Amino acid sequence: MNQTETSSKIAQYLLKAKAVKLSPDSPFTWASGWRSPIYCDNRITLSFPEIRTYIKQQMASAISENFKDADVLVGVATAGIAIGALVADELGLPYAYARPKPKEHGLKNQIEGRIVQGQKIVVIEDLISTGGSSLKVVKHLRDQEYDVLGMSAIFTYGFEEATHNFEKADCSLITLSNYNALINEALKMGDIDQNSLKRLSSWRESPSSWE
Repeated sequence: MNQTETSSKIAQYLLKAKAVKLSPDSPFTWASGWRSPIYCDNRITLSFPEIRTYIKQQMASAISENFKDADVLVGVATAGIAIGALVADELGLPYAYARPKPKEHGLKNQIEGRIVQGQKIVVIEDLISTGGSSLKVVKHLRDQEYDVLGMSAIFTYGFEEATHNFEKADCSLITLSNYNALINEALKMGDIDQNSLKRLSSWRESPSSWE
């Protein structure tokens, strides 16, 4: 199965599991304050064995193909923790997870698990919007002189801001599916009509000012 087919199938699964909700006429409000016609919570896929297995297998395959030298996976807390553990198990690799900032109590750890200097790391996320919180983990790992090869995620909105942020951080990003694939599958499945498609497409072009 090629990347386009994988991207479409993941999009179908996200819609069927209702991990993604599309509501162009009654937008959601994100924590950032952005008004959005889409809400994505990929953690819901964990409740569906067929879906989580497919995502696990496809991400493991993507990592093997794009990051051949990976020695350890690091999930981003909290949503990337579970999928990261599943993929690490599939690949038979060591695993840890990291927070965008240190814990405020106890040992105040930012990284949970063991990473050895010299190991090559792939960071695992569930969702990429602007990439801000995910790249904080990459920066922390690199500040600790760990070798980060790149990041893999289930889904990306494909914002230009995210592309810029990953380029600026010199961090390769591999995602299984994306916003264009999602809205195309939603149209095929009858979840949206052509008018909704236009609104959903216009949001992606200017999400911070969309109404």
